[in-house]
Amino acid sequence: MIRVENLHRHFGGFRAVDGASLEIAKGSITGLVGPNGAGKSTLFNVIAGALPPTSGKVYLDGEDITGLPPHELFAKGLLRTFQIAHEFSSMTVRENLMMVPPAQTGENLWNSWFQRGKIAREEEAIRRKADEVLEFLTITHVADEKAGNLSGGQKKLLELGRTMMVDAKIVFLDEVGAGVNRTLLNTIGDAIIRLNQEKGYTFCVIEHDMDFIGRLCDPVIVMAEGKKLAEGTIQEIKSNEQVIEAYLGTGLKNKDQVGG
Repeated sequence: MIRVENLHRHFGGFRAVDGASLEIAKGSITGLVGPNGAGKSTLFNVIAGALPPTSGKVYLDGEDITGLPPHELFAKGLLRTFQIAHEFSSMTVRENLMMVPPAQTGENLWNSWFQRGKIAREEEAIRRKADEVLEFLTITHVADEKAGNLSGGQKKLLELGRTMMVDAKIVFLDEVGAGVNRTLLNTIGDAIIRLNQEKGYTFCVIEHDMDFIGRLCDPVIVMAEGKKLAEGTIQEIKSNEQVIEAYLGTGLKNKDQVGG
């Protein structure tokens, strides 16, 4: 579904992404791991249109999407979440979800005067969709809570829920486990697996928790120094000497610490 070819993103003399090439298969949950500073989030930002590449190409289903802005990629079904959740804090959880679908009739001033019936029907359909998402994610109990009052894990679930309000093809999740307790992280993992298996979502996940990556992801791609270092199953990655050295600089010692 995604093909990245020789991608570079430089900041002055610093090469955050330095010739990365990789593929994300349709229907997969692909893990993206690597030491801090490996270029993972920058790669996400370039793929998702938040940053233009210095050079290289990105393809979605064979279409060149290099450098397209986020709103155009959103319309094509490519979405991303962030390490720090980006909720509308003064709006309720349900309202945050209802904001997502684009081109709503009520956004047009003329329509708000002369298309009130259509707006009401559309809003009711969106509300029903939001309630279905809340039930799927098991957070109906916070539907009317201000989003700013949610815990870190609940905010990550809300971000995941926003991807469900549109027809997402592929979702990039940036450190979904950051600041999340183990119980909620398991809930998030369950939701990702269900979205993958029941609704056909493709995911690419940046995460440092290798137990979480091992539970969800196959394959796992390792980045180091701005490029792909290795790819394989979680066990293959944990036993790869180059990966161990990239993380620890200690050869094959302490394999279980990979990803810490």
